Amino acid sequence: MRCTLLNPGAIKLLERLSQSGFQAYLVGGCVRDLLRGARPHDWDVCTSARPEEVLALFSGETVVPTGLRHGTVTVLLGGHPYEVTTFRVDGPYSDGRRPDSIRFSSNLKEDLARRDFTMNAMAMDAAGRLYDPFGGAKDLERGLIRCVGEPGRRFREDGLRILRALRFAAVLGFSMEGETARSLRQNRDMLRHVAAERIQAELLRLLPGPAAGGVLRAFPEVLWVFWPELEPLRGFDQHSPWHCWDLWEHSLHALDAAPPEPPLRLAALLHDVGKPGCFTLDGEGLGHFYGHAGPSAHLAGEMLRRLRLDRATLERVVLLVERHHLELPPREPVLRRRLRQLGPEVFFQLLDLQRADAAGQAPDIALPRRSELDRAEAMARSILAQHPCLTLKDLAVNGRDVLALGVPPGPAVGRVLRRLLEQVSEGGLPNEREALLPAARALITSPSDSG
Repeated sequence: MRCTLLNPGAIKLLERLSQSGFQAYLVGGCVRDLLRGARPHDWDVCTSARPEEVLALFSGETVVPTGLRHGTVTVLLGGHPYEVTTFRVDGPYSDGRRPDSIRFSSNLKEDLARRDFTMNAMAMDAAGRLYDPFGGAKDLERGLIRCVGEPGRRFREDGLRILRALRFAAVLGFSMEGETARSLRQNRDMLRHVAAERIQAELLRLLPGPAAGGVLRAFPEVLWVFWPELEPLRGFDQHSPWHCWDLWEHSLHALDAAPPEPPLRLAALLHDVGKPGCFTLDGEGLGHFYGHAGPSAHLAGEMLRRLRLDRATLERVVLLVERHHLELPPREPVLRRRLRQLGPEVFFQLLDLQRADAAGQAPDIALPRRSELDRAEAMARSILAQHPCLTLKDLAVNGRDVLALGVPPGPAVGRVLRRLLEQVSEGGLPNEREALLPAARALITSPSDSG
């Protein structure tokens, strides 16, 4: 029975290969997604046709020899790319990433046997018929991640599969088959051979998953391989009535409560990573972590740099961690100031992070805290609806106006404008030239602004 989600271009490609006497199937993630009722983003094809035969068969189309050494070409149909790979058997993986050699095959089962997990080792023809020699459909139905063949071999072939398994569990909410889980833990050091960029890419897909917290709770030692800074958090008693969990549990609850966006999930996971180094215990047995936001931000920056995170995301995460204790009370003057200082995007992300942080606290503390943050958000959105003056560009006067008042070119101009912005954004002055020019004159003649 033909699946209604099958892509027309993919069907066309499969049929042309089949009509030319070759076996051809959809394979891997697109088949998994089709069986789940989800629309695939990518369409991969495996075939008995050799790469040169695929190139010849689609010579009238745009064909890119993306991986001829491993039997892969990319065919563009209707502007959409389709990866077409010849059935193959992989040789040894001496670098822990790619096979040293491959052998082309005419056997579909041999090709499926080299794949990572059973749910990714299924194939489907153009009519929607499923080929599933390793029980992937049953595992998919049970929500189970199971390696194809011997798990240790799969993980030693490519250490990134360890993190891929966790990513699938986090995104799909699946559990790990017993032997696969044991082998995953035993072989976790294979991640040391994986490039930082590859780890980063998987992690950024794992953390937004609905089950990310549960997965990291079950397999924390996997993250410790590349982020050992997280290990001291597990079991760290905070000795505080504000907290009912240790640092690791607190961080995981915050992670799950944060919106599923990589910067916020990263900030939630790392916001307290500096706490163990700041811990003190007072005479009454209460724990304190004075100034921990700064060390946490510093460690978060180091950890993210090791994974080659892009600069914009890294800086945003570090900023959120550094400011995660910044007061955001539901008081209009304060919120106007914060909106001006942070900008609306960072402001609302910080609110989200503080809500997530509260979700990791004792319930009697968390509920009123979250209620207060909700009131702050409603007030901030009401302020923004008034189109307030938040940046120098929004001011009704500019640098030329200040120069015309007799201020010499240089830093003094910026100081006057910033003081005006403060007063306007906090409601002390209307954003009107008639009010701002006299205020600017007063600032110029004030002793505190004469330098």
